[in-house]
Amino acid sequence: MTWGERRDAPPESAAPVFYPGAPPLPARSPVASFAAVAVGFVVIACFAAAVVVYFLFALPPQALVVGILLAVVPLTIVLFGVWLVDRWEPEPRIALVFAFFWGAAVSIGAALIFDFAAQAIRSALGSGRSDASDVLGAVVQAPLVEEGAKGFGVLLVLWIFRRHFDGPVDGIVYAATIAAGFAFVENVQYFSVQVIEQANGGDSVAGVFMVRALMAPFGHIIYTSCTGFALGLAARRTGPRGAIGYFFVGLVPAVLLHALWNGALVVVGDRFFLYYLAVQVPIFLACVVLVFVLRHLERKVTRVRLAEYASVGWFDQAEVAMLSSGSARRRALSWARHHGLGRVMRGFISDATRLASARQKIVSTRHSLAAREAAQRDESELLVSVAAGRAALRQPRFAVPGPAAPAYPAPRQSWAPPTGRNAHGVGGAPGSYDASGAPTWPDPDARTRER
Repeated sequence: MTWGERRDAPPESAAPVFYPGAPPLPARSPVASFAAVAVGFVVIACFAAAVVVYFLFALPPQALVVGILLAVVPLTIVLFGVWLVDRWEPEPRIALVFAFFWGAAVSIGAALIFDFAAQAIRSALGSGRSDASDVLGAVVQAPLVEEGAKGFGVLLVLWIFRRHFDGPVDGIVYAATIAAGFAFVENVQYFSVQVIEQANGGDSVAGVFMVRALMAPFGHIIYTSCTGFALGLAARRTGPRGAIGYFFVGLVPAVLLHALWNGALVVVGDRFFLYYLAVQVPIFLACVVLVFVLRHLERKVTRVRLAEYASVGWFDQAEVAMLSSGSARRRALSWARHHGLGRVMRGFISDATRLASARQKIVSTRHSLAAREAAQRDESELLVSVAAGRAALRQPRFAVPGPAAPAYPAPRQSWAPPTGRNAHGVGGAPGSYDASGAPTWPDPDARTRER
């Protein structure tokens, strides 16, 4: 089943749902993943050390401090935007940290190395720096090198953290995090240099700050998100090798959009603000709309795929309704936090959402047996985690004087497929409880069906 199919379409016969009681697949060894993460962080540390040394030698400490403080402003704006996009299925922190420092260290280091190499080649050929070389560097060299380095970081995240790289939204989140790291360090350099020029009688740093921090804080995020979106599609459709082709496809619009921005800064001159309103603002708004659409589709995938598990008894309809609605999730989390089970409920929601994404991979991966088997292994492990989380939510961890404290809905011991109206109060009022004292989460589509 794909995003465009009807909700009442039957599950794909080629991808059967695990039935309750089915033996889990053998657990994967964490050694390879740990080694890949360790090597990645070593590479990042080496580049980070080189970048820090370069900045300390190239910029005065006072200007560097001011540049860092100014660069925190757009970084905060961008990270808040990434958090908003990532709320439905939060990515693991280690993967986000890896992505951020890849952009801040490796991508920046690669751009500096290529810039030094280009200058050395021009010096060797006897052609000094000119306006033409500056334009070529801004419109051709910078987009190719920077987007290639950042995009390769997204590809590495896909390879290393594949279990948590589920689709286009995840690709955008990781790409935006890498771009945020890159833009932060680049802004530190731009602002610091402008502080020096202002001290020497040049233009004020306020103009550069307005353009880079307030008018275009999402510039690098938009460019690299093109590659992230393409790799998000690859995560659902193919394996690690097949993702390389998607990487190059996504790199094309990333480079073109980057070149469009850099080229405009050179060409439009005094008409920059008119160009900004006519071209860059519509591009940004289109990206915002795309993200909203992808978020909606992600919720739909969660609802449709978990309904398939519910049809064979892994979930009941009340749980599917709760897990596929943002407001119902918040009510469930509020109930869980009230009874000291907030972390358990967050884990249950996260595992169930990842389970839906794993099944989406299973039914949409057509040409890669290895990718399908990896998704099936994830499915098996997540089903075990979901069952354990549900059991933990029903443990009596507290005693409250007075009326009996509401408990999480009791499991069906036989794990039989649900029949008829659900006993846990589907369609109940928000925040209500059934006869057993269990919280009810209304089905978001109940009113639509009643009509």
